[in-house]
Amino acid sequence: MAERKPAEKGPQQSAKSTTATGKEFKGLTDEERAAMKQRTQELKAEARRGPRTDKADGESAVLDKIAEMPEPDRAMGERLHAIITASAPALSPKTWYGMPAYAKDGKVVCFFQAAQKFKTRYATFGFNDTANLDDGAMWPVAFALTGLTAADEARIAALVKKAAS
Repeated sequence: MAERKPAEKGPQQSAKSTTATGKEFKGLTDEERAAMKQRTQELKAEARRGPRTDKADGESAVLDKIAEMPEPDRAMGERLHAIITASAPALSPKTWYGMPAYAKDGKVVCFFQAAQKFKTRYATFGFNDTANLDDGAMWPVAFALTGLTAADEARIAALVKKAAS
């Protein structure tokens, strides 16, 4: 039997890819990478706490995240937290990718993304697929926020109540 030699490999190239326009793919932004690290830390913390997770722990983490936000995101985050906890007390506050979020049975129903999180021109209030908002074949799942009026607050309260049902 002949002895097999390992195949020789040429010099390894980096895993950079290019698009059809010839531009290099840069991968995740610094903000996206930070959000992924925050999510990893959240999952590790949840695993350490196990089923003993207290709603107060989640609320404390959410309030801490909101307090870190610059204005006007902080004011919107505080107001949204008050609206959500009043409209749907069954939802548990928690952080999700470093953002304030509200979950039912451990699954995120809605979240608030500050404008500064990914350096966008507006904050976002969104719902995940666990939200009970189905309305025909198409319905909105995220809203851009630059401020909150009384009418906006009433609409959010109604949507959160429906989403948590």
